[in-house]
Amino acid sequence: MTEKTVLKFTDLGLSSELLKAVEKKGFTEPSLVQAGIIPLLLNGEKDIIGQSQTGTGKTASFALPLLQKLDNFEKKTQAIILAPTRELAIQVAKEIESFSVDIENSPTVAVVYGGNHMREEIKVLNNFPNIVVGTPGRMQHHIRNGNLKLDDVKYFVLDEADEMLNFGFRDEIVDILNMTPSQRRVLLFSATMPQAIMNIVKNYMKEYDMVKVKAEETTNKNISQEYYVLRDTDKFEALRQIIESNEKFYAIVFCRTKLQTDIVARNLINKRLNAEALHGDIDQEKREKILGRFRKGETTILVATDVAARGIDVIDLNFVINYNLPENHEIYTHRVGRTGRAGKMGHAITFVNGSEVNSLKFFEKKLGVEIEKGILLAPEAIVEKKKQHLISRITNIINNKDETGLEDLANLLLKEGTPEEVINALLYDFYKFSLNSEQYGVIVEDRVGFSNNSRGNFRGRGGYRGKNNNSRRSSGKRYFSSGNSRR
Repeated sequence: MTEKTVLKFTDLGLSSELLKAVEKKGFTEPSLVQAGIIPLLLNGEKDIIGQSQTGTGKTASFALPLLQKLDNFEKKTQAIILAPTRELAIQVAKEIESFSVDIENSPTVAVVYGGNHMREEIKVLNNFPNIVVGTPGRMQHHIRNGNLKLDDVKYFVLDEADEMLNFGFRDEIVDILNMTPSQRRVLLFSATMPQAIMNIVKNYMKEYDMVKVKAEETTNKNISQEYYVLRDTDKFEALRQIIESNEKFYAIVFCRTKLQTDIVARNLINKRLNAEALHGDIDQEKREKILGRFRKGETTILVATDVAARGIDVIDLNFVINYNLPENHEIYTHRVGRTGRAGKMGHAITFVNGSEVNSLKFFEKKLGVEIEKGILLAPEAIVEKKKQHLISRITNIINNKDETGLEDLANLLLKEGTPEEVINALLYDFYKFSLNSEQYGVIVEDRVGFSNNSRGNFRGRGGYRGKNNNSRRSSGKRYFSSGNSRR
């Protein structure tokens, strides 16, 4: 079907209670997939296929109608939702509950996944939750052991179907589908529609409606996108300088391999930056702890592979860094869509080498966006920004008259010298290295394989020629600007 542009959630047929819940979460306009799916699920009878990328609001598109349609007075499981990873399953369950928190007698929700305590899950399932969210393997286990009854299931939701097949869950999905009532409605959500997905559609879905959101229509207008042309050996230094140029840096840094993920995270930690690595070799218990710290903001930089980052949804995330150019524009959209959520501004930065610029231009064409060429600040400008951040923090503490509990120590220190001498000593003690511009390396553009016809010709804004002007790195243009960088 063709999506209709709907300006408000009030146009979709949702109840007043759910509209209040949506408003409370700060959502004003439905995404394209929500505008397409919600009316079909509320008013139609056909199965539904939703094709769109991560970050387009798929969960709300089925969560809101299910909360409205399910009979919450019956102790029966009426909807099951399959997700490829435990993180995504937990995320979906929490999202559903977040819409129902203020609704009286709202449908109950349970989540099941491998690695969770089996006894606790069985206890919850014995209360016949209206909606059960889970990973395929654990869901199948509970069904076969009689802990989860499917006799009254009206809705079967496959979320991230292509990822589930990539993870090898086809047999489990088919097995569960075969055990659901024939009259149930199937909702299948997938970013791509490979033949394996179409086989499931052909064999297990009846007549269906399709809502397809093209990749170029999913680009969030609240996300600024830019790129830097770098040698591989300069990427880490560029990353560090970008991080230290921004006082509030809360980001996922995407790397290509597990080894690279570990190396980048370790190097960030060595620079006293608050980072952790996340990839497939990390065991589940440690993974949950890492994600818990990241969601709470205790860790502000998560260095991850694409697979490991599946299901991570942090609304306040303000940066996404592509340490390597993604393999295709769909993966690029998946990554970038993790920032700029809930009306907040986000920033997406991509590192490419000279030979990859044309590939990035292809992404621009496919997505219908312009990814601007970024300019790194000069070392002196980075230090100046850090000083301004420090002054702003101190001023804020003074103006708000915050009780620090350190007044006695402050009085003792003031007896050791004049206020200027004491402040100078404290700054030297804590910031003698981080406020030194010589700590930052010289970065040059990578011109290997770069076409002279490429857009922009490496235009800059105020070229910076530092004291290392005769550096042996003379094959490329210096990558600094003495002016203000785009934030």
